[in-house]
Amino acid sequence: MIDVTVMGGGVFGLSIAYVCARRGARVCVVEKRALASGASGGPLGALAPHVPDNWNEKKEFQFRSLIMAEQFWREAEQISGLSSGFRRGGRLQPIADQRALELARVRSGSARSNWRGRADWDVLPTCNFAEWCPASGTGYVIFDTLSARLQPKSACLCLAGAIRELGGQIRLGEALVKGQVVWATGYEGLQDLSEDIGRTAGDGTRGQAVSLRHDAGDVPQLFAGGLHIVPHADGTVAVGSIDAGGSDSLHSSSSRAETLLERATEICPSLRGAPVLARWAGVRPRAKSRAPILGPWPGRDGHFVANGGFKIGFGVAPGVAEVMADLVLDGRDRVPSGFRVEDSIG
Repeated sequence: MIDVTVMGGGVFGLSIAYVCARRGARVCVVEKRALASGASGGPLGALAPHVPDNWNEKKEFQFRSLIMAEQFWREAEQISGLSSGFRRGGRLQPIADQRALELARVRSGSARSNWRGRADWDVLPTCNFAEWCPASGTGYVIFDTLSARLQPKSACLCLAGAIRELGGQIRLGEALVKGQVVWATGYEGLQDLSEDIGRTAGDGTRGQAVSLRHDAGDVPQLFAGGLHIVPHADGTVAVGSIDAGGSDSLHSSSSRAETLLERATEICPSLRGAPVLARWAGVRPRAKSRAPILGPWPGRDGHFVANGGFKIGFGVAPGVAEVMADLVLDGRDRVPSGFRVEDSIG
């Protein structure tokens, strides 16, 4: 007997199945290709917050998810015996000019209020961080202690291992759908949802990243010029861009790997000459609203949607899993405003 079938073996699907299994449900994850074969299989793994001012429900949800993350991943590691690569090491962002410096200091106060003492957003001199620190026009950087990192594919395999240890099933290929059904099927799932409801809920946008052999040690991740540079525990550094649209659109075939490398070495010269281990390109599911889509699938009793992680999927996964488990198992609706299907289609 299956209580919950989760369609999709990316971070949303596996996280939801894991939390449902921890609550005693009999779960089955169905993935038609391979675990973490889509957007969840990239090397980047940057778990970073939005800026702490202009607070809203989306930022609150992301904040709570990032706070939950350490316990969430540590417990999954303990159950599975596998590493997720999680570490809360913080993030550095250079401050370009005086106006940006003043804004960063204002946001430091917003963080004290909105992050409620759980993490800091500090403005510090670059000399505090030695050669790993990116160049800054003001000589100052933002250092937030909320940002974390993990290794995406390892994290997905960690969740899959925990699900199996809890008595759940992982099936690759086609399988019968039983019980309550959660659709966490990436950009293709957004296309299916859009076709079913006759309105655009979302689509995909291309993302690219590279993995370099460079042991940076336990240093913060960097965010500069729209580029994430994330050091990992296995002696690698992942580089990826937040750019979307234009040549990153779903139907574009252009490659930006070499551009990523050039920009990364300009920001962080210590990466110059680091061997390239892998180049990754994939399609990230982006809802029309840019926020995740969570909740009942309109017109399909017992079917639910969990999709649209886009740039923040791994960061919000713990919160998404708890909210969806509440909804699917107990009928308790805690989906935030702005995250519902109707919010995405407008």
